[in-house]
Amino acid sequence: MGTAAIPSAWGEEAGLELNQAVQMAQSRDPWLSGSQYTQEALEAEATAAGTLPDPMISLTAANLPADTFNTHQEPMTQFSVGVTQMFPRGNSLDLMEKQKEQLGQQHPFMRQDRKAKVAATVSQLWLEAYKSQQTIALIEQDMGLFEQLVDVAQINYSTALGKARQQDVIRAQLELTRLEDRLTSLNQQGEASQQLLSEWIGDAAIAQPLAGELPELTLAMPEIAQESTALSRREAGQMLVRHPAVKALDMKIEAVKTGVDLAYQKYWPEWSVTAKYGYRADDPMGNDRAGLFTAGVAFDVPIFTEKKQDKEVVAAVAKAESTKTDKSLLLRNMLANLEKSKVQLVRLNERMDLYSTQLLPQLDEQAEVSLEAYNNDDGDFAEAVRSYIDELDTKIEFLNIAVERQKLIAAINYYLAGVE
Repeated sequence: MGTAAIPSAWGEEAGLELNQAVQMAQSRDPWLSGSQYTQEALEAEATAAGTLPDPMISLTAANLPADTFNTHQEPMTQFSVGVTQMFPRGNSLDLMEKQKEQLGQQHPFMRQDRKAKVAATVSQLWLEAYKSQQTIALIEQDMGLFEQLVDVAQINYSTALGKARQQDVIRAQLELTRLEDRLTSLNQQGEASQQLLSEWIGDAAIAQPLAGELPELTLAMPEIAQESTALSRREAGQMLVRHPAVKALDMKIEAVKTGVDLAYQKYWPEWSVTAKYGYRADDPMGNDRAGLFTAGVAFDVPIFTEKKQDKEVVAAVAKAESTKTDKSLLLRNMLANLEKSKVQLVRLNERMDLYSTQLLPQLDEQAEVSLEAYNNDDGDFAEAVRSYIDELDTKIEFLNIAVERQKLIAAINYYLAGVE
């Protein structure tokens, strides 16, 4: 449905367009670069996590005689160098590397989701500022008409023409004052919307007016706007599981599952291998003494598992189940919001059609007839004023409907971010 009937506040003057605002916001968003750095850190941590611990080197002077510290005095005296290598439990290294990689793989999906969220948020803010700007334009366009009504009432009253009364003059001036008050309020709203928009795009939100034409956003899935389109909850769910936010959560779930596997590795012993060479000096007679080589293996024995390993496994499993619950809640929330937005969009399309084909033409005709009747001394001035106010209010409401329709499309497109 088009928006050709919506008046433009700035004519053909170039201004900040919606797609420009969205692109600026996405390019300026520090969260996206932060996510990239986080992913790089996790990838580096994955490589480190999958590597064996550094070996331990020991240098020892053993069995020195305490009375002389003479290295040749006792046959047991030796200088030794040793190396010890730790081997983590079970398959822990591979699993820790895998878990870090899975956490890193969330971030491309998280960035896709963030871009979609930024597009939806900035679209809402831009459209809200646009609504204030265009409503101001509509009122300013009709200000001249109401000023003319004041002049007509004053002339008719001062010349005592027809049924002109002083209250007609007062009523016309009152409505003009009300319009001025509405302009002040709308300017306040528009400035507030621009300030909120500036959080995302900087001074560009304030330095220039918005584009005069209301953009026609395209639904990622156009058929969803048809009243006859009835997506089952299963079909909608299958569509939403492709959403980047859900995919990111899937990667988190996989990482948490890997955490369960890691917890089970705690039942395996941790090993260490030690090799040591000891050098002995010649004896007091000058004879060589053989060097000594020592090798050994050490490992712990996880036998008291009831309050340690068992509990760690229980905690890991509970965390995995909790993360699955997060996915269910996310899908349920997205599904409810998508269905609500679809229904609202269908009804707004109906209202747009009703306003453009019936209400606006009828009110325009009524306003002209009422003013002509008053000028011919065959109508009430209050009725003529009321007709023009009704027409203005209906134009503003039509603008509100058109803007809300675009805001709904922006919101629906976020939920359809996974649709190709």
